[in-house]
Amino acid sequence: MSKHELSVINPYTEQVAVTVPMLQDSEVDRVVQRAREAFLGWRETAMADRVALIGKFVKAFEGMRDQVAKDITAQMGKPLSQSMNEVNGMIGRAEHMAVIAEETLADEWLPDKPGFKRYIRHEPLGVVLDIAAWNYPLLIAVNVVVPAVLAGNSVIVKHSSKTPLCAQAFADAFAKAGAPDNLVQAVAADHDVTERLIQHPLVDHVSFTGSVEGGRQVNQSAAGRFIDVGLELGGKDPAYVCADADFDFAVDNCIDGAFYNAGQSCCAVERIYVDRVIYDKFVDAYVERTRAYVLGDPMASTTSIGPLASKSASAFLAKQVEDAVRAGGKLALDPKSFDIPKQGWFAAPAVVVDAPQSCSLMQEESFGPVIGITPVSGDEEAIRYMNDSPYGLTASIWTMDIERAIRIGARIETGTFYMNRCDFLDPALPWCGVKDTGRGATLSRYGLLHLSRLKSMHLRVEIPR
Repeated sequence: MSKHELSVINPYTEQVAVTVPMLQDSEVDRVVQRAREAFLGWRETAMADRVALIGKFVKAFEGMRDQVAKDITAQMGKPLSQSMNEVNGMIGRAEHMAVIAEETLADEWLPDKPGFKRYIRHEPLGVVLDIAAWNYPLLIAVNVVVPAVLAGNSVIVKHSSKTPLCAQAFADAFAKAGAPDNLVQAVAADHDVTERLIQHPLVDHVSFTGSVEGGRQVNQSAAGRFIDVGLELGGKDPAYVCADADFDFAVDNCIDGAFYNAGQSCCAVERIYVDRVIYDKFVDAYVERTRAYVLGDPMASTTSIGPLASKSASAFLAKQVEDAVRAGGKLALDPKSFDIPKQGWFAAPAVVVDAPQSCSLMQEESFGPVIGITPVSGDEEAIRYMNDSPYGLTASIWTMDIERAIRIGARIETGTFYMNRCDFLDPALPWCGVKDTGRGATLSRYGLLHLSRLKSMHLRVEIPR
Protein backbone atom coordinates (compact mmCIF):
# COMPACT_ATOMS: atom_id res chain seq x y z
CA MET A 1 0.00 0.00 0.00
CA SER A 2 1.30 3.44 -0.97
CA LYS A 3 1.74 6.10 1.71
CA HIS A 4 -0.32 8.28 -0.64
CA GLU A 5 -3.28 5.91 -0.88
CA LEU A 6 -5.35 3.81 1.51
CA SER A 7 -6.91 0.62 0.13
CA VAL A 8 -9.74 -0.91 2.13
CA ILE A 9 -10.28 -4.66 1.82
CA ASN A 10 -13.84 -5.98 1.81
CA PRO A 11 -13.72 -8.62 4.59
CA TYR A 12 -16.20 -10.87 2.75
CA THR A 13 -14.91 -10.78 -0.83
CA GLU A 14 -11.31 -10.18 0.32
CA GLN A 15 -10.99 -7.78 -2.59
CA VAL A 16 -10.26 -4.05 -2.53
CA ALA A 17 -13.52 -2.24 -1.78
CA VAL A 18 -12.27 1.32 -2.14
CA THR A 19 -9.06 3.32 -2.41
CA VAL A 20 -8.84 6.83 -0.99
CA PRO A 21 -6.06 9.43 -0.87
CA MET A 22 -4.04 9.72 2.34
CA LEU A 23 -3.34 13.04 4.01
CA GLN A 24 0.35 13.86 3.72
CA ASP A 25 2.50 15.45 6.39
CA SER A 26 2.93 18.54 4.22
CA GLU A 27 -0.86 19.01 4.08
CA VAL A 28 -1.58 18.90 7.83
CA ASP A 29 -1.14 22.61 8.43
CA ARG A 30 -3.42 23.52 5.52
CA VAL A 31 -6.22 21.25 6.80
CA VAL A 32 -5.99 22.63 10.33
CA GLN A 33 -5.78 26.23 9.13
CA ARG A 34 -8.95 25.69 7.10
CA ALA A 35 -10.68 24.27 10.15
CA ARG A 36 -9.56 27.24 12.20
CA GLU A 37 -10.90 29.72 9.65
CA ALA A 38 -14.22 27.88 9.55
CA PHE A 39 -14.40 27.97 13.35
CA LEU A 40 -13.76 31.72 13.54
CA GLY A 41 -16.88 32.36 11.50
CA TRP A 42 -19.01 29.56 12.92
CA ARG A 43 -18.52 30.51 16.57
CA GLU A 44 -20.36 33.79 15.91
CA THR A 45 -23.50 32.07 14.63
CA ALA A 46 -26.71 31.99 16.66
CA MET A 47 -27.72 28.70 18.25
CA ALA A 48 -30.86 28.66 16.13
CA ASP A 49 -28.69 28.64 13.00
CA ARG A 50 -26.58 25.79 14.35
CA VAL A 51 -29.64 23.73 15.15
CA ALA A 52 -31.07 24.48 11.71
CA LEU A 53 -27.86 23.25 10.09
CA ILE A 54 -28.08 19.95 11.95
CA GLY A 55 -31.65 19.57 10.71
CA LYS A 56 -30.45 20.03 7.13
CA PHE A 57 -27.53 17.65 7.78
CA VAL A 58 -30.00 14.98 8.91
CA LYS A 59 -32.11 15.42 5.77
CA ALA A 60 -29.00 15.21 3.59
CA PHE A 61 -27.87 12.05 5.37
CA GLU A 62 -31.31 10.50 4.97
CA GLY A 63 -30.91 10.99 1.23
CA MET A 64 -27.58 9.15 1.38
CA ARG A 65 -28.90 6.34 3.61
CA ASP A 66 -28.82 3.42 1.17
CA GLN A 67 -25.37 4.15 -0.21
CA VAL A 68 -23.85 4.82 3.20
CA ALA A 69 -25.24 1.54 4.55
CA LYS A 70 -23.80 -0.37 1.59
CA ASP A 71 -20.45 1.36 2.12
CA ILE A 72 -20.37 0.33 5.79
CA THR A 73 -21.05 -3.29 4.89
CA ALA A 74 -18.44 -3.32 2.13
CA GLN A 75 -15.78 -1.76 4.35
CA MET A 76 -16.17 -3.70 7.63
CA GLY A 77 -18.54 -6.60 6.95
CA LYS A 78 -21.59 -5.69 9.04
CA PRO A 79 -24.82 -7.27 7.69
CA LEU A 80 -26.64 -4.72 5.55
CA SER A 81 -29.71 -4.72 7.80
CA GLN A 82 -27.49 -3.76 10.75
CA SER A 83 -25.82 -1.05 8.67
CA MET A 84 -29.25 0.40 7.90
CA ASN A 85 -30.05 0.28 11.63
CA GLU A 86 -26.87 2.23 12.29
CA VAL A 87 -27.84 4.99 9.87
CA ASN A 88 -31.19 5.28 11.65
CA GLY A 89 -29.53 5.33 15.06
CA MET A 90 -27.09 8.00 13.98
CA ILE A 91 -29.92 10.22 12.78
CA GLY A 92 -31.78 9.76 16.07
CA ARG A 93 -28.76 10.80 18.11
CA ALA A 94 -28.14 13.86 15.93
CA GLU A 95 -31.74 14.97 16.32
CA HIS A 96 -31.69 14.55 20.10
CA MET A 97 -28.49 16.56 20.50
CA ALA A 98 -29.98 19.34 18.38
CA VAL A 99 -33.10 19.44 20.57
CA ILE A 100 -31.17 19.90 23.83
CA ALA A 101 -28.40 22.18 22.57
CA GLU A 102 -30.00 25.58 23.14
CA GLU A 103 -31.00 24.95 26.75
CA THR A 104 -27.74 23.17 27.61
CA LEU A 105 -25.42 25.84 26.23
CA ALA A 106 -27.45 28.88 27.28
CA ASP A 107 -25.83 31.46 29.55
CA GLU A 108 -26.26 30.64 33.23
CA TRP A 109 -27.25 33.73 35.19
CA LEU A 110 -26.37 33.90 38.87
CA PRO A 111 -28.65 35.45 41.53
CA ASP A 112 -28.66 39.23 41.67
CA LYS A 113 -25.88 40.90 43.63
CA PRO A 114 -26.13 44.67 44.17
CA GLY A 115 -23.97 46.51 41.65
CA PHE A 116 -23.03 43.41 39.64
CA LYS A 117 -24.21 41.23 36.79
CA ARG A 118 -22.76 37.71 36.83
CA TYR A 119 -23.24 34.81 34.47
CA ILE A 120 -21.44 31.82 33.00
CA ARG A 121 -20.93 31.38 29.27
CA HIS A 122 -20.35 28.09 27.46
CA GLU A 123 -17.96 28.94 24.66
CA PRO A 124 -16.69 26.69 21.85
CA LEU A 125 -13.23 25.12 22.08
CA GLY A 126 -12.11 25.70 18.49
CA VAL A 127 -10.91 22.89 16.23
CA VAL A 128 -12.00 19.40 17.34
CA LEU A 129 -10.17 16.34 16.02
CA ASP A 130 -12.36 13.24 16.11
CA ILE A 131 -10.48 9.95 15.69
CA ALA A 132 -13.31 7.47 15.20
CA ALA A 133 -13.40 3.66 15.26
CA TRP A 134 -14.67 1.27 12.60
CA ASN A 135 -17.08 -1.02 14.47
CA TYR A 136 -19.97 1.48 14.61
CA PRO A 137 -18.51 4.04 12.24
CA LEU A 138 -21.51 6.38 12.16
CA LEU A 139 -22.65 6.06 15.78
CA ILE A 140 -19.17 6.65 17.15
CA ALA A 141 -18.50 9.67 14.93
CA VAL A 142 -21.87 11.33 15.48
CA ASN A 143 -21.30 11.32 19.25
CA VAL A 144 -18.62 13.97 18.71
CA VAL A 145 -19.22 15.60 15.33
CA VAL A 146 -22.77 16.86 15.86
CA PRO A 147 -22.32 18.08 19.47
CA ALA A 148 -19.08 19.78 18.46
CA VAL A 149 -20.78 21.69 15.65
CA LEU A 150 -23.72 22.61 17.90
CA ALA A 151 -21.27 23.96 20.48
CA GLY A 152 -19.72 26.22 17.84
CA ASN A 153 -16.63 24.22 16.90
CA SER A 154 -15.24 23.03 13.58
CA VAL A 155 -14.36 19.34 13.19
CA ILE A 156 -11.73 17.22 11.47
CA VAL A 157 -12.87 13.58 11.26
CA LYS A 158 -10.05 11.04 10.99
CA HIS A 159 -11.80 7.71 10.70
CA SER A 160 -10.32 4.25 11.06
CA SER A 161 -8.36 2.95 8.10
CA LYS A 162 -11.11 0.33 7.75
CA THR A 163 -13.94 2.84 7.26
CA PRO A 164 -12.70 6.07 5.63
CA LEU A 165 -15.86 6.47 3.55
CA CYS A 166 -17.85 7.05 6.73
CA ALA A 167 -15.83 10.14 7.61
CA GLN A 168 -16.39 11.39 4.07
CA ALA A 169 -20.13 10.78 4.44
CA PHE A 170 -20.23 13.24 7.36
CA ALA A 171 -18.30 15.86 5.41
CA ASP A 172 -20.49 15.35 2.32
CA ALA A 173 -23.75 15.58 4.28
CA PHE A 174 -22.67 18.83 5.95
CA ALA A 175 -21.65 20.25 2.58
CA LYS A 176 -25.04 19.31 1.11
CA ALA A 177 -26.69 20.94 4.13
CA GLY A 178 -25.02 24.24 3.26
CA ALA A 179 -22.44 24.27 6.06
CA PRO A 180 -19.61 26.80 5.79
CA ASP A 181 -16.63 25.50 3.84
CA ASN A 182 -14.39 23.19 5.92
CA LEU A 183 -16.63 23.25 8.98
CA VAL A 184 -16.48 19.45 8.90
CA GLN A 185 -13.52 17.93 7.06
CA ALA A 186 -12.72 14.25 6.47
CA VAL A 187 -9.17 12.94 6.28
CA ALA A 188 -7.53 9.54 5.96
CA ALA A 189 -4.16 9.46 7.68
CA ASP A 190 -1.53 7.06 8.99
CA HIS A 191 -0.28 7.08 12.58
CA ASP A 192 2.52 9.60 11.98
CA VAL A 193 0.29 12.12 10.25
CA THR A 194 -2.43 11.63 12.86
CA GLU A 195 0.15 12.40 15.53
CA ARG A 196 0.98 15.61 13.70
CA LEU A 197 -2.70 16.55 13.75
CA ILE A 198 -2.90 15.88 17.50
CA GLN A 199 0.18 17.98 18.15
CA HIS A 200 -0.84 20.88 15.90
CA PRO A 201 -1.09 24.06 18.03
CA LEU A 202 -4.44 25.00 16.47
CA VAL A 203 -6.16 21.72 17.37
CA ASP A 204 -8.05 22.42 20.59
CA HIS A 205 -9.58 19.06 21.51
CA VAL A 206 -9.01 15.42 20.58
CA SER A 207 -11.58 12.64 20.88
CA PHE A 208 -10.46 9.05 20.34
CA THR A 209 -12.43 5.81 20.28
CA GLY A 210 -10.45 2.59 20.03
CA SER A 211 -8.15 0.24 21.90
CA VAL A 212 -6.48 0.91 25.24
CA GLU A 213 -3.08 0.88 23.55
CA GLY A 214 -4.34 3.33 20.92
CA GLY A 215 -5.65 5.56 23.71
CA ARG A 216 -2.28 5.55 25.41
CA GLN A 217 -0.61 6.58 22.15
CA VAL A 218 -3.09 9.41 21.59
CA ASN A 219 -2.68 10.58 25.19
CA GLN A 220 1.09 10.49 24.84
CA SER A 221 0.95 12.41 21.57
CA ALA A 222 -1.02 15.18 23.30
CA ALA A 223 1.31 15.23 26.33
CA GLY A 224 2.71 18.67 26.97
CA ARG A 225 -0.30 20.37 25.38
CA PHE A 226 -2.96 21.78 27.68
CA ILE A 227 -5.90 20.40 25.72
CA ASP A 228 -8.52 17.91 26.77
CA VAL A 229 -8.40 14.40 25.28
CA GLY A 230 -11.60 12.36 25.37
CA LEU A 231 -10.95 8.60 25.39
CA GLU A 232 -13.42 5.73 24.95
CA LEU A 233 -11.33 2.59 24.91
CA GLY A 234 -13.48 -0.51 25.14
CA GLY A 235 -14.77 -2.91 27.71
CA LYS A 236 -15.31 -6.41 29.02
CA ASP A 237 -18.91 -5.83 29.91
CA PRO A 238 -20.61 -8.25 32.33
CA ALA A 239 -24.21 -9.37 32.61
CA TYR A 240 -25.70 -10.78 35.81
CA VAL A 241 -28.79 -12.94 35.33
CA CYS A 242 -30.75 -13.35 38.56
CA ALA A 243 -33.08 -16.21 39.38
CA ASP A 244 -36.08 -13.86 39.24
CA ALA A 245 -35.28 -12.59 35.73
CA ASP A 246 -37.79 -12.85 32.90
CA PHE A 247 -36.02 -15.96 31.65
CA ASP A 248 -36.72 -15.91 27.91
CA PHE A 249 -36.20 -12.16 27.67
CA ALA A 250 -32.86 -12.41 29.47
CA VAL A 251 -31.63 -15.28 27.30
CA ASP A 252 -32.58 -13.60 24.04
CA ASN A 253 -31.09 -10.24 24.97
CA CYS A 254 -27.86 -11.69 26.37
CA ILE A 255 -27.44 -13.55 23.08
CA ASP A 256 -28.10 -10.44 21.00
CA GLY A 257 -25.90 -8.37 23.30
CA ALA A 258 -23.01 -10.76 22.75
CA PHE A 259 -23.29 -11.51 19.03
CA TYR A 260 -24.84 -8.45 17.35
CA ASN A 261 -22.33 -6.97 14.89
CA ALA A 262 -20.37 -10.22 15.35
CA GLY A 263 -19.62 -9.11 18.91
CA GLN A 264 -17.57 -6.17 17.65
CA SER A 265 -18.89 -3.63 20.11
CA CYS A 266 -17.18 -1.88 22.99
CA CYS A 267 -20.33 -2.41 25.06
CA ALA A 268 -21.13 -5.95 23.91
CA VAL A 269 -21.90 -8.50 26.62
CA GLU A 270 -18.59 -10.33 26.98
CA ARG A 271 -19.11 -12.36 30.17
CA ILE A 272 -22.27 -13.63 31.83
CA TYR A 273 -22.79 -14.58 35.47
CA VAL A 274 -25.92 -16.61 36.18
CA ASP A 275 -27.54 -17.55 39.48
CA ARG A 276 -26.89 -21.25 40.13
CA VAL A 277 -30.62 -21.86 40.56
CA ILE A 278 -31.22 -21.28 36.83
CA TYR A 279 -27.70 -21.81 35.50
CA ASP A 280 -28.10 -25.14 33.68
CA LYS A 281 -31.43 -24.10 32.18
CA PHE A 282 -29.94 -20.78 31.05
CA VAL A 283 -26.92 -22.39 29.40
CA ASP A 284 -29.08 -24.93 27.55
CA ALA A 285 -31.40 -22.24 26.20
CA TYR A 286 -28.53 -19.90 25.35
CA VAL A 287 -26.70 -22.54 23.33
CA GLU A 288 -29.78 -23.81 21.55
CA ARG A 289 -30.94 -20.35 20.47
CA THR A 290 -27.45 -19.26 19.37
CA ARG A 291 -27.40 -22.19 16.93
CA ALA A 292 -29.95 -20.27 14.85
CA TYR A 293 -27.37 -17.68 13.80
CA VAL A 294 -26.42 -17.73 10.11
CA LEU A 295 -22.97 -16.74 8.84
CA GLY A 296 -22.74 -15.55 5.27
CA ASP A 297 -22.73 -12.77 2.72
CA PRO A 298 -23.39 -9.57 4.68
CA MET A 299 -25.43 -8.22 1.78
CA ALA A 300 -27.91 -11.12 2.11
CA SER A 301 -31.04 -10.63 4.20
CA THR A 302 -30.69 -14.11 5.74
CA THR A 303 -27.26 -13.37 7.26
CA SER A 304 -27.12 -12.63 10.98
CA ILE A 305 -23.33 -12.66 11.42
CA GLY A 306 -21.05 -11.22 8.76
CA PRO A 307 -17.27 -11.48 8.54
CA LEU A 308 -15.01 -9.89 11.11
CA ALA A 309 -13.45 -6.59 10.13
CA SER A 310 -9.90 -7.82 10.84
CA LYS A 311 -8.36 -10.90 9.27
CA SER A 312 -6.29 -11.68 12.39
CA ALA A 313 -9.21 -11.44 14.84
CA SER A 314 -10.44 -15.01 14.40
CA ALA A 315 -7.10 -16.45 15.52
CA PHE A 316 -7.16 -14.31 18.67
CA LEU A 317 -10.70 -15.44 19.49
CA ALA A 318 -9.83 -19.09 18.90
CA LYS A 319 -6.90 -18.79 21.30
CA GLN A 320 -9.10 -17.22 23.98
CA VAL A 321 -11.50 -20.17 23.71
CA GLU A 322 -8.67 -22.70 23.65
CA ASP A 323 -7.03 -21.18 26.73
CA ALA A 324 -10.34 -21.07 28.61
CA VAL A 325 -10.98 -24.76 27.92
CA ARG A 326 -7.43 -25.67 28.89
CA ALA A 327 -7.95 -23.80 32.18
CA GLY A 328 -11.02 -25.88 33.04
CA GLY A 329 -13.87 -24.38 31.01
CA LYS A 330 -16.15 -26.48 28.82
CA LEU A 331 -17.01 -25.72 25.21
CA ALA A 332 -20.81 -25.75 25.26
CA LEU A 333 -21.12 -24.50 21.69
CA ASP A 334 -18.31 -25.34 19.27
CA PRO A 335 -17.87 -22.79 16.47
CA LYS A 336 -17.04 -25.68 14.15
CA SER A 337 -20.68 -26.77 14.37
CA PHE A 338 -21.69 -23.80 12.23
CA ASP A 339 -21.69 -23.67 8.45
CA ILE A 340 -18.76 -21.27 7.94
CA PRO A 341 -18.32 -19.68 4.49
CA LYS A 342 -15.14 -20.65 2.70
CA GLN A 343 -14.37 -17.04 1.76
CA GLY A 344 -14.21 -14.08 4.13
CA TRP A 345 -12.83 -13.41 7.60
CA PHE A 346 -15.41 -15.29 9.67
CA ALA A 347 -15.58 -16.44 13.27
CA ALA A 348 -18.59 -18.48 14.40
CA PRO A 349 -20.13 -18.11 17.87
CA ALA A 350 -18.42 -19.98 20.69
CA VAL A 351 -19.92 -20.49 24.16
CA VAL A 352 -17.65 -21.56 27.02
CA VAL A 353 -19.11 -22.45 30.41
CA ASP A 354 -17.44 -22.69 33.82
CA ALA A 355 -14.35 -20.84 32.61
CA PRO A 356 -12.19 -19.60 35.50
CA GLN A 357 -12.41 -15.88 36.21
CA SER A 358 -8.66 -15.50 35.67
CA CYS A 359 -8.59 -16.71 32.04
CA SER A 360 -8.30 -14.35 29.06
CA LEU A 361 -11.87 -15.04 27.95
CA MET A 362 -13.16 -13.54 31.20
CA GLN A 363 -10.56 -10.74 31.50
CA GLU A 364 -9.39 -9.47 28.10
CA GLU A 365 -11.64 -7.74 25.59
CA SER A 366 -12.63 -10.26 22.91
CA PHE A 367 -14.38 -8.02 20.38
CA GLY A 368 -15.88 -11.00 18.61
CA PRO A 369 -18.59 -13.68 18.86
CA VAL A 370 -17.32 -15.59 21.90
CA ILE A 371 -18.79 -15.63 25.40
CA GLY A 372 -18.02 -17.10 28.79
CA ILE A 373 -20.86 -18.08 31.14
CA THR A 374 -20.20 -18.75 34.82
CA PRO A 375 -22.49 -19.65 37.77
CA VAL A 376 -22.61 -17.47 40.88
CA SER A 377 -24.06 -18.12 44.32
CA GLY A 378 -25.72 -14.73 44.67
CA ASP A 379 -25.37 -10.96 44.54
CA GLU A 380 -22.12 -10.63 46.45
CA GLU A 381 -20.23 -13.09 44.26
CA ALA A 382 -21.71 -11.53 41.14
CA ILE A 383 -20.63 -8.03 42.20
CA ARG A 384 -17.11 -9.24 42.95
CA TYR A 385 -16.80 -10.92 39.55
CA MET A 386 -18.37 -8.02 37.65
CA ASN A 387 -15.91 -5.54 39.17
CA ASP A 388 -12.96 -7.86 38.58
CA SER A 389 -11.91 -6.19 35.32
CA PRO A 390 -9.52 -3.50 34.12
CA TYR A 391 -12.43 -2.02 32.14
CA GLY A 392 -15.53 -0.14 33.21
CA LEU A 393 -17.86 0.78 30.36
CA THR A 394 -21.22 -0.93 30.99
CA ALA A 395 -22.76 -3.74 33.03
CA SER A 396 -26.26 -5.18 33.09
CA ILE A 397 -28.50 -6.96 35.57
CA TRP A 398 -31.46 -9.09 34.62
CA THR A 399 -34.04 -9.08 37.40
CA MET A 400 -37.60 -7.98 38.12
CA ASP A 401 -36.54 -6.32 41.40
CA ILE A 402 -35.75 -2.66 40.74
CA GLU A 403 -34.54 -2.06 44.30
CA ARG A 404 -32.05 -4.90 43.88
CA ALA A 405 -30.88 -3.40 40.60
CA ILE A 406 -30.37 0.05 42.14
CA ARG A 407 -28.56 -1.40 45.15
CA ILE A 408 -26.20 -3.49 43.02
CA GLY A 409 -25.78 -0.80 40.36
CA ALA A 410 -24.45 1.61 42.98
CA ARG A 411 -21.57 -0.81 43.65
CA ILE A 412 -20.65 -1.66 40.05
CA GLU A 413 -17.62 0.16 38.63
CA THR A 414 -18.86 1.23 35.21
CA GLY A 415 -19.99 4.35 33.40
CA THR A 416 -23.40 2.86 32.58
CA PHE A 417 -25.46 0.30 34.47
CA TYR A 418 -28.48 -1.34 32.85
CA MET A 419 -31.47 -3.23 34.20
CA ASN A 420 -33.03 -5.60 31.65
CA ARG A 421 -31.13 -3.96 28.80
CA CYS A 422 -27.63 -4.07 27.32
CA ASP A 423 -25.50 -2.95 24.38
CA PHE A 424 -27.48 0.27 23.88
CA LEU A 425 -26.81 4.01 24.06
CA ASP A 426 -29.53 6.42 25.11
CA PRO A 427 -28.50 9.86 23.76
CA ALA A 428 -30.10 11.53 26.80
CA LEU A 429 -27.56 9.79 29.07
CA PRO A 430 -23.81 10.48 29.11
CA TRP A 431 -21.64 7.82 27.48
CA CYS A 432 -18.60 7.46 29.67
CA GLY A 433 -16.38 4.91 31.38
CA VAL A 434 -13.96 4.33 34.23
CA LYS A 435 -10.65 2.46 34.66
CA ASP A 436 -9.01 1.55 31.33
CA THR A 437 -12.20 2.36 29.45
CA GLY A 438 -11.04 5.96 29.40
CA ARG A 439 -12.28 9.40 30.39
CA GLY A 440 -14.61 12.15 29.30
CA ALA A 441 -18.21 11.93 28.12
CA THR A 442 -20.17 12.05 24.90
CA LEU A 443 -23.91 12.41 24.24
CA SER A 444 -26.45 14.01 26.60
CA ARG A 445 -26.02 17.55 27.90
CA TYR A 446 -22.65 16.52 29.32
CA GLY A 447 -21.36 15.65 25.88
CA LEU A 448 -22.20 19.17 24.73
CA LEU A 449 -20.58 20.70 27.81
CA HIS A 450 -17.49 18.54 27.27
CA LEU A 451 -17.04 20.22 23.87
CA SER A 452 -17.25 23.74 25.26
CA ARG A 453 -15.33 25.77 27.83
CA LEU A 454 -16.50 27.87 30.73
CA LYS A 455 -16.14 31.63 30.88
CA SER A 456 -17.14 33.57 33.98
CA MET A 457 -18.68 36.97 33.19
CA HIS A 458 -18.21 39.22 36.25
CA LEU A 459 -19.56 42.68 35.47
CA ARG A 460 -19.63 45.62 37.84
CA VAL A 461 -22.47 47.79 36.60
CA GLU A 462 -22.50 50.39 39.39
CA ILE A 463 -19.39 52.32 40.37
CA PRO A 464 -19.24 53.02 44.13
CA ARG A 465 -19.12 56.72 45.03
